[in-house]
Amino acid sequence: MKLHARAGAIAALLCLPAAAALATPSLVVDLDSGAVLHQEDAARSWYPASITKLMTAYVALDAVRRGRLTLDTPMVVSARAARMAPSKMGFKPGSEITLDNALKIIMVKSANDVAVTIAEGVGGSVEGFAAEMNAVSARLGMTQSRWVNPNGLPDDRQVTSARDMAILARALYRDFPGHRELWSIGAIQFGSRYMANHNGLIGRYPGADGMKTGFTCAAGFNVVASASRGGRRLIAVVLGAPSAGERTAKAAQLFDKGFSGGGGSDLMSIPAGGVSAAPNMRGEVCVRRGRGGGWLGEDEDLNVPIAGQEAYLNNNPQMEFILQSAGRMTASPAGGRAVAALPRPRFEPIPVYLGRAPGWTGPVMRPGAAAAVEVADKPRRGKDKGKAAPPAVDEPTETTAFAPKPKVIDEAQSPLEADAGALPLRLTGAADPAGQAKASAKAKASAKAKAPGKALAKVDPAHPGKDAAKAGKSAAGEAKASAATARAGAKPAATGAAKASAKAAVKPAPKPAAE
Repeated sequence: MKLHARAGAIAALLCLPAAAALATPSLVVDLDSGAVLHQEDAARSWYPASITKLMTAYVALDAVRRGRLTLDTPMVVSARAARMAPSKMGFKPGSEITLDNALKIIMVKSANDVAVTIAEGVGGSVEGFAAEMNAVSARLGMTQSRWVNPNGLPDDRQVTSARDMAILARALYRDFPGHRELWSIGAIQFGSRYMANHNGLIGRYPGADGMKTGFTCAAGFNVVASASRGGRRLIAVVLGAPSAGERTAKAAQLFDKGFSGGGGSDLMSIPAGGVSAAPNMRGEVCVRRGRGGGWLGEDEDLNVPIAGQEAYLNNNPQMEFILQSAGRMTASPAGGRAVAALPRPRFEPIPVYLGRAPGWTGPVMRPGAAAAVEVADKPRRGKDKGKAAPPAVDEPTETTAFAPKPKVIDEAQSPLEADAGALPLRLTGAADPAGQAKASAKAKASAKAKAPGKALAKVDPAHPGKDAAKAGKSAAGEAKASAATARAGAKPAATGAAKASAKAAVKPAPKPAAE
């Protein structure tokens, strides 16, 4: 009976879906020359997950290079940022954090709330920052990437490829040589919290010196990794691995291949189309993660050996053969698995903190208007040819790194709570000259209408013509005085009303019934 059960299990494994047998994208490239040393489906579209944050870091550092802000510039955590799904730091809306601390946190902890804080501080909004991400992609030649958020949380529209991520990794090392330590931080310390880097190669693979991991159920386990040996630095990209351990093992194998060989075609020569749909790895990656595994942060505990799979396969060689035949493992996994099974050292953490840098007196970056997309490299034509290009972005202000204060602030995104006790400001009396003049003109018009009636009541029957003339002159004089008063204290509209009233007053006095 047991034999039949085992046979059934083996048959089921051999009948894995065709998608499981397909190789997922991977690539290893020489950083300096751009030579591709090995690649599989490097141009295939894939969900990036948190390796998105490499692009977030590039756009932020590019803004620093262009003088839009500095690494010490504080940014405000918005309500929108605080609502992001894990992995996150959980900072409260209204908190401030410097760009320097924020970049360290997203590279190590991969905090989605902090990535949105960077996006809103640098680009004014997630949407504005995404526009900058896409502009950078186009400039670097990343033709298969489209960005809609700065953290890699699931969105079917956000895709990339192993080829494009290798292009980005080379650009980060080439364009920002003074910030290479960001990619190789082993751990950070926030208060009493110690947080290790999710990159399982650091501290395990000789020469591994950084970059970024990513994980969602749809994307699988991704990594962009760098390693140095013998004066060479290689970039390895693995997308869609079914576990953190296999991600580390595959990347280690790619580095072994790359360092033992040479030559190869240029990275930019890999045939690549435009943006296309990516496959969903949920059934392969999260099918056994339980009901709560719809979206999982990168919270694997990498401070202990990833040895469970190693021990299991060492004691089940037949199962290892079956998994290899089904395409779930490479044919020669021993070296990479050995690296993945090594215990990780405890790194000396770099401290990070909330709040402003000591002595900071500059602007604070808050969510604001949509950012201007970079257009400085666009050629000038026609009558503008030869003229200097207009600035790509507006001058920094105390509100954002790129644009003036917005006219309207969305309360849902504001880090400040609305004051429920506040009332609309109403101007009355002397503070509202137009309203005061209108009220004065109305009151005096009423008085003018009554004045002729009183004069007529005093008419002497013996001399009706003489007294009526006196009454008319008196009413006209009062009307002129009223018009003068209106001209002195009212706006043009009120003055016009007073003149009309004066004109009406010199006519034959109206009957009292017309009031």
